[in-house]
Amino acid sequence: MDDRRAVIVGVGEVLGNRDRDPDAAREPLELILEAVHAAAGDAGGGDALLRAVGDVSAVRTSSWAYDDAAALVARSIGAAAQHLEDTTVGGHWPTRLLERAAARIASGETEVALLVGGEAQASVTALAKAGRDPVAAAGWSAQPGGPPSFDPSELGTPRMLAGEIVLPARVYPMFQNALQADLGLAPSEGVHRSAALYARLTEVAAANPAAWNREVRTPDDIATVAPGNRMVVEPYPLAVNAMPHVDQAAAVLVTSVTAARAHGIREDRWVHVWGGAGATDTADVLERRAFHRSVALELALDRAMDRAGLTASDLELVDVYSCFPVVPELLMRHLGLPDDATPSATGGHAAFGGPLSSYSLHAIAATTRRLRHDASVAMVHANGGYLTEQHVTVLADRAHPDGYVGDPDPTPVDATDAPPVRDAADLLRQVDGPIDLRIETWTVEHGRDGQPARAYVIGRTSDGTRVAAATAPGDLAAAASLSLAALPSGDLTHIGRTVALTSLDAGPVIVP
Repeated sequence: MDDRRAVIVGVGEVLGNRDRDPDAAREPLELILEAVHAAAGDAGGGDALLRAVGDVSAVRTSSWAYDDAAALVARSIGAAAQHLEDTTVGGHWPTRLLERAAARIASGETEVALLVGGEAQASVTALAKAGRDPVAAAGWSAQPGGPPSFDPSELGTPRMLAGEIVLPARVYPMFQNALQADLGLAPSEGVHRSAALYARLTEVAAANPAAWNREVRTPDDIATVAPGNRMVVEPYPLAVNAMPHVDQAAAVLVTSVTAARAHGIREDRWVHVWGGAGATDTADVLERRAFHRSVALELALDRAMDRAGLTASDLELVDVYSCFPVVPELLMRHLGLPDDATPSATGGHAAFGGPLSSYSLHAIAATTRRLRHDASVAMVHANGGYLTEQHVTVLADRAHPDGYVGDPDPTPVDATDAPPVRDAADLLRQVDGPIDLRIETWTVEHGRDGQPARAYVIGRTSDGTRVAAATAPGDLAAAASLSLAALPSGDLTHIGRTVALTSLDAGPVIVP
């Protein structure tokens, strides 16, 4: 019989240049190909399995540019792949690509699929510090590809850029502050709650040979702001920020059951892809329905669980994307997981390492190993953008009774009940003088000297219109007044406080 159920048969991971030695610098494509061969070895299929690959999907590499990474990989392994796909930037891609591959296998469109991704930012940085050109000195690919370019529009929409509500390290803390206010947590409680979770993640990373950092840390160590753990953007010290300066690559081989048998891959290597679901929120953060929750995350979780016929209690293992604490905390809250749960098989972005868009390929690999060993049903979650793109996939040590039950196409979030949004400059042109704003969420960015440097605010006018702006550059007193350290005794948050939006020569600014 032609059995089109999709199974993961091989996973491979590479950890490179942990010492950041410029002489040991290897480009991402080389790391990726090493991971591919490791995945083939893990499956037991060898080069014959790689030559049979008809479907290659490559997660975007950000540390070095490749014009067509999927085609480069296919050509390097001698595969005449009919389906080649290269993604945009986004941490959601690994699970979504797995979903797409499983759907193509279920439909008979392909038999053997390969997912790849990798980064070498540690080596890029090491070469730069040594004054060496990666192409001339280290022989990295120049064509097709080369040094990556940067497009500011990738950071956010024009309205977000105008309000300076951009950069992951700046935006995710705004979600965190809104969540902590909704939970009624004092700042110290919120910090220690996140630190306890990340301390548990370090224990997972310590047992993962592919992890960048295998040091076990305590909650107090992670929560305490010190010279080696400076405050970055409130309430996040450095220890809970993703670590993108890594050299890591991963590859996942997926086949139909028929192909797995044809290639002699033992059943104890198989992990069944039941399927999952995704959701997409508005690209403009300012158009979100709320900041203390992620509607896209909730929708993806609910759809995936419903399609698989599961409840949270059925999941023996959950691996959640953990670029910043608010993401796992929101997932744990929605699924009803206990506060002391450890939702990771990988180790998290801060400890395992955060190889940008390809992190969840490593999560798929780690989850696959657990399902082969000591778990039965697992969920892998991946997140892209600013809690924008969500995708959840259910994996198991056995087939689902209905075969593949996933949906590779994300569902858009209905944001029709979100408040109206105005550009701050446009709004100020309509009035004479400052405008009062009630803070909806906010954060304060610290300088490398440890002091508050700028505050970023999303607020509402008296008629409910949402506006974003920042304190003026160099106005350290204004930034400090919105710091968590400046809260009056007994107050838990600045949310609900009134500030003024006014115009200076530099443009719209927040004045406490």
